[in-house]
Amino acid sequence: MKPARGWGARIALQFASRGERTVLAQKQQQGPLTVQRAFYPEGAACHLYLLHPPGGVVGGDRLEIEAQVATGAHALLTTPGAAKFYRSAGAMAQQRQHFEVADGGVLEWLPQESILFPGARLQLQTQVTLRGSARLIGWEILSLGRPVIDERFDRGCATIGLRIERDDKPMLSERLRLDVEQSPQTGLDGASGLRGLPITATLIATGAVAADLEAARAAVPAEPGFALGLTLLDDLLVARALASKVEPVMHQFRAIWRCLRPRLLGQEASSPRIWAT
Repeated sequence: MKPARGWGARIALQFASRGERTVLAQKQQQGPLTVQRAFYPEGAACHLYLLHPPGGVVGGDRLEIEAQVATGAHALLTTPGAAKFYRSAGAMAQQRQHFEVADGGVLEWLPQESILFPGARLQLQTQVTLRGSARLIGWEILSLGRPVIDERFDRGCATIGLRIERDDKPMLSERLRLDVEQSPQTGLDGASGLRGLPITATLIATGAVAADLEAARAAVPAEPGFALGLTLLDDLLVARALASKVEPVMHQFRAIWRCLRPRLLGQEASSPRIWAT
């Protein structure tokens, strides 16, 4: 029988450069978090798929995902499907993600969306620590309910945090707080909410300049009923999206990624195989 306090799971990955390839040099895992074998569709970069075999998270579950990328290493992490956070009977689910990239390292964090079912209670915190000339391209996509079946996140709460630092100095620090039951005005339809749109997403890319921002804007195809803004904070390019469905966001973000990858990382986009399934 599952403990009332929920499951605890942790995975810690270390990537290093070995010869002409990046390898998964070390893996530590506890509980139901694991990875598939590494793929090398473009030669040097290590493509790795993060798996959560239970298929969903409930109240009381605690997940920790850590990744360290060494100098000269290049890791691309994605997931085979959406993360699902189910209705809670009262306990809070927690997921903490901490990524560290050394000087000269590259990390691409490109997961599928996270779905919050009505009644879910979630704390999700992502922290990225960069050193020196480390590079990052990543995104987080949140689906509040399942709009494909007209389901809305009309009860529950979530706190979503994102912090990016370079050499111990903050580049971006933000938090989204939703508590539909206690403060309806912070929900999807409130004046300070999300315009009634259930999909909210953020893409970030480091090492960008004004020309990269203009190129990314030009690469984005027009989508009706879709709000997308791109801006540059020093060398951090930030794209934010609000939408009624997940698919247009994925389409837009992948277009931006395909545009920025050769400009910022010096490599043409090589989509993970799992995206085609």
